[in-house]
Amino acid sequence: MDDAHEIRRVIVGTDGSPASDRAVRWAAHEARAHGALLEILHGWTMPLMIDPGGMVPMVGVSPDDMQRQAERVVSGAITSAKAIAGDYVMGKVEQRLPAGFLVEESQRADVVVVGSRGHGGFVGLVLGSVAQQVATHSHCPVVVVPPPRTRRAD
Repeated sequence: MDDAHEIRRVIVGTDGSPASDRAVRWAAHEARAHGALLEILHGWTMPLMIDPGGMVPMVGVSPDDMQRQAERVVSGAITSAKAIAGDYVMGKVEQRLPAGFLVEESQRADVVVVGSRGHGGFVGLVLGSVAQQVATHSHCPVVVVPPPRTRRAD
């Protein structure tokens, strides 16, 4: 980020995956460096299954269960981030598509941070659909944190 762009609010999306954990740590370091608020966001939707009659919610999974699981994911990310960034860390969970949630929140942020890919999608996909949508539609700069580099065998 250049010096002309003051950073007061950093938002980061998490889904509890290793890629999003890495993004949370990166965002926490960035927030600490700028004395900015870090907000950790998690959007969730009810998992669907295909039924002969169309798409239906998965049986045995309630919205309350999904909300509690999302809150656990964010709580863990907050604990991890506070160890780096201090007390200027908060979280927000909403029942909505993750990419839309991050894009909307980007209107009030100075930078959005996402992992290159999280849960879901195809294994090996370099840029996940949420990261791609956020990078395309965000109202502020976006940082896509890549996976760790692998060592090449010489």
